[in-house]
Amino acid sequence: MIQRKTQTAEYWQGFTLAPSDIEFLHNLLLDAEQPMPTRALAEALIGEHSRREEAELRAELGRGVVYQPKKRFALGDKIIFPSLDFRLGEVIELRPGHNPEYGEFEVITVDFGPERRQRSFAAGLAAAHKLNVNTPELLVASSVEPPASLLATVAASLPATLRTQLGQQRDFATFEDRWLPRGLLADIHIGYLNIAEAAIEMRGAPVETASLLAEMELPAEIKPDVLAFSLNSALNADGRFDQVGPGDTRCWILRRLEPVEAMEMPQALRYAPTTFDRTLVASDLLQVEWELDDEWSDELISEPAAVRASLPTTTLMLTYPHLASGTLPLNKHTRPFFPTGFGERTAVTLIDGRWGQRFTAWVVHAGRYVAGLRPWFEQHKLPAGAYIVLERRDKSGEIVVDFKPKRMRREWMRKAQVVDGKLDIQLRKGEVACEFDEALIIGDERPDEIAKLRVSAAFAERSLAQIVYEIFTDLAGLSQSGTVHAKTVYSAVNLVRRCPPGPIFAILTSDARIQEVGGGLYRLAI
Repeated sequence: MIQRKTQTAEYWQGFTLAPSDIEFLHNLLLDAEQPMPTRALAEALIGEHSRREEAELRAELGRGVVYQPKKRFALGDKIIFPSLDFRLGEVIELRPGHNPEYGEFEVITVDFGPERRQRSFAAGLAAAHKLNVNTPELLVASSVEPPASLLATVAASLPATLRTQLGQQRDFATFEDRWLPRGLLADIHIGYLNIAEAAIEMRGAPVETASLLAEMELPAEIKPDVLAFSLNSALNADGRFDQVGPGDTRCWILRRLEPVEAMEMPQALRYAPTTFDRTLVASDLLQVEWELDDEWSDELISEPAAVRASLPTTTLMLTYPHLASGTLPLNKHTRPFFPTGFGERTAVTLIDGRWGQRFTAWVVHAGRYVAGLRPWFEQHKLPAGAYIVLERRDKSGEIVVDFKPKRMRREWMRKAQVVDGKLDIQLRKGEVACEFDEALIIGDERPDEIAKLRVSAAFAERSLAQIVYEIFTDLAGLSQSGTVHAKTVYSAVNLVRRCPPGPIFAILTSDARIQEVGGGLYRLAI
């Protein structure tokens, strides 16, 4: 039996599209007359290569007699040797064989041409031999898998190869991992793109592709899905537009209408991954870490569980980096509430739980945050440490964002400022009209100065351990007992260095200058 090359990983590793492959894919898309995803193209190409290999195999076997040791040959016979990569040879000599174990047989000398040496083979061999199989059986591979199975196993790298190599072909257009020959595209010229810009500008909100098409007079004979693909592809190639639709919906917004923090991760949210020994974290702090649910606590990140995905409401604690950035975190509790999409950002409508006003926010998937809440934070004068409540209202996808109100009163709270190039934290009274976590609440006197300190060269060179100890020392002086809760240290450190709780807690429990007193509290060692 013959092992097909297309059934092996070696065949598909480093695979390069030949002109015949490009022509095949082009014709496939022309016949389909609709965009096709990369995986569908890959599966079709695997099937085509398998078909070609089978045809070539049968053609090779038709050039002569397939060699089998049991057969007898005559001078001048043309013989094919499947075990030698279907090499064709001619019998130029016959002589008796001599081996008592096998009885009478012949030895044939086969000439493989001027550039190959002659070789000898047994013929008329009565003894059992693995090559004595019938030609139909020879054509049956030991394990012929269908294209879908090959795509999932030995040819799993093919879709990535197609994305790269088809992307270099001028005759193919692509949008969101789907492909179409450019010859089938509707002509979306600059005039149509300007119409789209004006339509979005007028509404001031994301607009679906179908609504944009309704504003344009495009040829009616072109299929709707090809029209949509043509417009989507053209909009995607124009730097003015951003695709922010949820799920399978394609919605477009002008990039200049999106908030800066949606287009670029705010400095206060930028976390440089820090390695640390998790075994150093005290056991009681693991529960604190889970409660804080920092979006960069990778050990705690998992796909949304079904029970969390179905919950109608969830509560989170607003930390300083998100307050300063006008964002909410995408953590294990909040992620199920926000839509996903095919773009870098996904637009979502939020409803102010206090006043009922609707506003657009932007889910930035790679950055693990939701942007666009700065006006809402400022409107309600929320502090870092405030409890934020998210609620699903209905199947519209809109999300209610609220806080837990209480009567306005002046509360003692930590306030940070920059003094002589260092962070200084004091206890001062401030007006608060919401429920908050007492260990997390913290304010800033002059946020611009704290932002400058965060990015200053001198401060950037300081290690996390140095920052934690200096801030802990400052915080310990605010308490009569000299104790500081681990959550408070986490909150204060994040004023100037974005970091999840894990590395901070590991430093707290391993620094000999800091002593644990229980209940998540620490003090300076005596």
